[in-house]
Amino acid sequence: MSQQARSNVINEVLNRKHRHIDFPERNGRTEPLSEVFGRNVFGLEEMAERLPKPVFKSFSTQVRKGEPLDRLIADAIAHAVKVWALERNATHFSHWFQPLNDSTAEKHDSFLTLSTQFDNGIAKVSALETFSGSELLQSEPDASSFPSGGMRTTFEARGYTIWDTMSPMFLQEGPHGTMILYVPSVFISYNGEALDEKSVLLRSLSAITTAALDVLHLIEPLEEDVARTKKIYATLGTEQEYFLIDRALYALRPDLKICGRTLLGGLPPRHQQMEDHYFGKIPTRVLACMSEIELELAKLGVPLKTRHNEVAPCQFEAAPIFEEVVLAVDHNLLTMDMMHRVSHKYKLRCLFHEKPFKGVNGSGKHCNWSLSTDRGENLLSPSAHPEKNYRFLIFLVAVLKGVHDHGDALRAAVASASNDHRLGAQEAPPGIISVFLGSQLNEVLNALEEGRPVNKLLAGTETTRMHIAGTTVDLKVASLPKLNRDMTDRNRTSPFAFTGNKFEFRAVGSKQSPSFPVMMLNSAVASALMEIGADLKKQMGDRKIASEEDQLHVIKKYIKLTKNIRFEGDNYTEEWTNEAIKRGLPVLKNSPDAFKCLLRAENSNMLTRLNVFTEAELESRYHILCEKYAKDVIIECQTLLSLLIQHVLPAAFSYRHELSKSACSMRAVNIDAIPENKWISQLTPFMVDLQKSIDDLDLLSSKAQAIENAVEAADYACYRVAPAIESARVLADQLERWVADKYWPLPKYHELFSTL
Repeated sequence: MSQQARSNVINEVLNRKHRHIDFPERNGRTEPLSEVFGRNVFGLEEMAERLPKPVFKSFSTQVRKGEPLDRLIADAIAHAVKVWALERNATHFSHWFQPLNDSTAEKHDSFLTLSTQFDNGIAKVSALETFSGSELLQSEPDASSFPSGGMRTTFEARGYTIWDTMSPMFLQEGPHGTMILYVPSVFISYNGEALDEKSVLLRSLSAITTAALDVLHLIEPLEEDVARTKKIYATLGTEQEYFLIDRALYALRPDLKICGRTLLGGLPPRHQQMEDHYFGKIPTRVLACMSEIELELAKLGVPLKTRHNEVAPCQFEAAPIFEEVVLAVDHNLLTMDMMHRVSHKYKLRCLFHEKPFKGVNGSGKHCNWSLSTDRGENLLSPSAHPEKNYRFLIFLVAVLKGVHDHGDALRAAVASASNDHRLGAQEAPPGIISVFLGSQLNEVLNALEEGRPVNKLLAGTETTRMHIAGTTVDLKVASLPKLNRDMTDRNRTSPFAFTGNKFEFRAVGSKQSPSFPVMMLNSAVASALMEIGADLKKQMGDRKIASEEDQLHVIKKYIKLTKNIRFEGDNYTEEWTNEAIKRGLPVLKNSPDAFKCLLRAENSNMLTRLNVFTEAELESRYHILCEKYAKDVIIECQTLLSLLIQHVLPAAFSYRHELSKSACSMRAVNIDAIPENKWISQLTPFMVDLQKSIDDLDLLSSKAQAIENAVEAADYACYRVAPAIESARVLADQLERWVADKYWPLPKYHELFSTL
């Protein structure tokens, strides 16, 4: 592979025909997305139409009460969904689940069944399509072939996937115009241990909805004409960032293919420093790809709302409308899968690695989280006067308490080898978990703690008039309307920021499932709500409902307890790191150190007390995370070794050889070869040092692979292997700068950035 391969790819890109599809039409016009929305989803409306009314009513009741699904009901649903799927050309079904490997998993089974009947001793075999309730409810993948953290051995292979009735079944395209029916499921071992992300997420939702409802019933007025809240929902919106690069150039980068990120490569003179990519015009090919992604996701009931360029070259974002947490997580995973599928059709490669390119911004998955009632009321909506909205304040301090007590567990929930490259890199929140509330709420809490009126000037609410929870801003231009300003500014350096009526967990990595970090947030807040509920009961005594004085007393207590977690400044500064240490906040700069916090007594006790994890499951999860971290770093080390040995050094040798031949030719005609000699003298020290780095990497890789203990392997990979990878990269990037372009075998950053 040489510069010629790169040139051929770029020429092919310039002459390539663009993909074109026709959007669905009706009566000569393109159908709006609202008319195709949910077309391939077997949701409640479809179920209600196809099931007998008593069956649908029984199913709804059992799901609402959290009761096991009756087998007769399951058979009826299985028959209905089979008929629906076959009408749409489905040939197979699959239990779709989330194992502990940052991906989804599926096994396809055919609807085809053989029926044998005997007539006078002669077997007559006929083929038919069937789908039973037992096939709908559970399936049996090989549990020994997925990460289990030691809970299962190779010979203990049995595991089960079980239909999650909270998530609707859906169809996706199969080969040759066929469809596949997907059944969202959880994945457990033979003994019932959770082997997936979804099981513990569902448990955490049960914990937080119960705790939130208990607190709400302590403060809700008892009025005959007003129905009490019966259900609490956690809601989520995931802002998915990603990169798109040309697939042909991607194919020439082994590091991108194997590791998801470039292990070497220098920045071009122009990248993101002109600040002109963010919200810039979306490239034509990318826009067409985005449009098809949105169409296919609309059919699956995924409500994508926003698309735009992000800060770095080739970086983009898609954001959905908020949904209930379980559905939002499923939809985020479907979104990532659909981005891969559709981008492939446009000869693009979608990259979800948190830091695929050194020196430009990485990608995150901002998780916007809140709590709502069954009446559609957002419990984190401050209203125009948050200082008087005690219900809001109680749930606000509950979130603060959860993050204060379990911030290190939240940090562990977003930790990975890939996210370590992003967190704290002057583009993303640091590894110190703190909460940003904004000037108004910060002043409200301070005023309540100090027992004084809210200073509206400090709160930023002393302007012309209030608009809902914010203010209006006069733009001094008569033809422009007054701007409705939000209650708080945004702090993009904060890992956990209040943004009007929700919290934005910004530290989550772009390629990880939202399940684990959202599970941890649910659990931490549920634990805090249980504490607050106990304090309210103690304060209210024999009263049936807590008075405003009771509520204010508890609110003040938790304002004081959680003051250290609140920070309104620049989280990137060294001063904040020092201040965080003074406050006693965990400063966790790498993943192995963060993982250890999962087993800290306060965190493990909280998770087991809430029945989110068993002790064995939590220990297992810790070992899985450590093992995966070590493997990721070792794979990067071995990939870099291959690149250096097979590509980088040979390119440098070839160029040095040409320089040497040129120098000899010059001397043969009595001309000083000063330029050639200078270039050789520049190249050679880098080559010598890089050879030493290769020897070091080879030795470190061998030692790392020999470590059997997952925790020790993760520490070794973090403190020994990862720094050696970075040192070798620095030398390789210097060679890329000095070696003539025609000898360099790998696509360079400027080529990867400029071929969309």
